[in-house]
Amino acid sequence: MKAQHDKVIKWGIIGLGRIAKKFAKDLLTIENAQLYAVASRSQDKADTFAKSFKAAKAYDSYEALAKDETIDAVYIATPHSLHKSNAILCLNHKKAVLCEKPFAMNAKEVYEMIDIAKTNKVLLMEALWTYFLPHYQYVLQLIKNKTFGNVLKVEADFGFTRPFDDTSRLFNKNLGGGSLLDIGIYPIFSALTTLGIPDDIEAQCTTFDNGADATCDMVFNYNSGSTAVLKSSLIEDTPTTCTIYCDTATIKLNTQFHAPTSVTIIKDGKDETIDFKGDKIGYYYETVHFNALLRAGKTESDIMSFDFSKTLIETLDKVRQKINLEY
Repeated sequence: MKAQHDKVIKWGIIGLGRIAKKFAKDLLTIENAQLYAVASRSQDKADTFAKSFKAAKAYDSYEALAKDETIDAVYIATPHSLHKSNAILCLNHKKAVLCEKPFAMNAKEVYEMIDIAKTNKVLLMEALWTYFLPHYQYVLQLIKNKTFGNVLKVEADFGFTRPFDDTSRLFNKNLGGGSLLDIGIYPIFSALTTLGIPDDIEAQCTTFDNGADATCDMVFNYNSGSTAVLKSSLIEDTPTTCTIYCDTATIKLNTQFHAPTSVTIIKDGKDETIDFKGDKIGYYYETVHFNALLRAGKTESDIMSFDFSKTLIETLDKVRQKINLEY
């Protein structure tokens, strides 16, 4: 009989797009974890995905997957607007849920998800993978230890270009499309984890013809005098870096700062770069953490806590209010 710490976690995936494929690929590298079932609204898509990633079951409905008693945990990778309903479906069937960021469309939905998880005493966690990546944890430790003094300023951006397509989830405002929820969440995350909750927010955006935000520029102001200058864009290729200015040094999370990358420390005119890229896509780390929580009988992460997920979505809501963006 396997010890609890060796228990094989049988996973299901709801929503079988690009991110789900990356998650499934990393899941194959994790010891004592198995992709057991996948679900799509299309049986053909589910069958193809299951075959590609060696899943035993392929369902043509999310409800069927949620009812499968063999499944321990479900990764939700559907459009943002479906996160709440999909998560609640699984939680009510006593499935642990790892739900892709953003947790939901607004704070009200996130509160409801968390309340239902607590009522059912089931593990729920927002899948914002950056929090668990080795390079990001390294930087957070430097800040916590005040290795280079206090954080004075954070600059973070995330931008890329895509031809506008009104039929694409990325640009569909009703599905939570636009730059803010999809990628602006990462620069905001960087500010919250390094400087905390801002005392004042400035924000402005540009929009596509359908009302979805094309760009969002933000400044977070803190009573301490610190600031965070943040940007997201779907019409510009930006460096996608995060630079943290401290009293005695500058810490730079290099391009694709939200994913496994390198960190450069700039101090006394000298640069030192540490490469954390490794051989994992990056979903590996949050999944290993989630599996450990599940085996230990935990219902909340000590890293991606409910309080942090609430703070994150509340901050996103405040930015939306500033730019008059409604879903």
